[in-house]
Amino acid sequence: MPVPTESLPPRPLLREDVLARLRDAIVDGTLAPDEQLRDTEIATWLGVSRTPVREALLELARAGLVRATPGRSTIVAPVEPAAVGEAQSVVAAMHALVVREAVPRLTNDDLDAMRAANDEFTAAQQAGDLDAALDADARFHQIAIAASGNRAAAAVIAQFEPVLLRAERLRFASHEGAESAARHARLIELCAAGDADAAGRLAEQTWQTLTIEPAPDPEGPA
Repeated sequence: MPVPTESLPPRPLLREDVLARLRDAIVDGTLAPDEQLRDTEIATWLGVSRTPVREALLELARAGLVRATPGRSTIVAPVEPAAVGEAQSVVAAMHALVVREAVPRLTNDDLDAMRAANDEFTAAQQAGDLDAALDADARFHQIAIAASGNRAAAAVIAQFEPVLLRAERLRFASHEGAESAARHARLIELCAAGDADAAGRLAEQTWQTLTIEPAPDPEGPA
């Protein structure tokens, strides 16, 4: 029979669903750094076979969220400043790129959506609702990513941004959350003015502001 012409409703692949569940659990701390990851236990938890779990773990290892050693256990990667810095440089550059490409394409509705997301981010940050703040922040930045139409940059951001999200949970629990809201507001102004270069620079600076301190030595000073 000929291939049907009616498209089916979009449905995420099982591997992508498992990947998203595991990635979110690592980012929000449900799966803690250095925690051992057994594919059989994860498969039982998510109600899937071991195959999509193994595929998801390989993808997470490529992103730096999981550490897998041949012949040894697979663990949640620790939050290391060096790894965060590497991901930060890539993600900041990609956000600068998508913002520059998005500026001429952003509609008034897009700008209104950015303002609404930043208002929600500010309210959540002031209320101490970290999950809501991170969700609003993600929606804010996603508007420019979508408007740019740059799928390659979007894929790179999706792969490496979760490495930063774990560290961002520390930032948004502090005074830096308010500074992020101010940068968001300025970014909206630049986008509305059509200043793509300045908006791109600010977007990059926004992602470069994220810093984390090395974990203290449990044994104390030498």
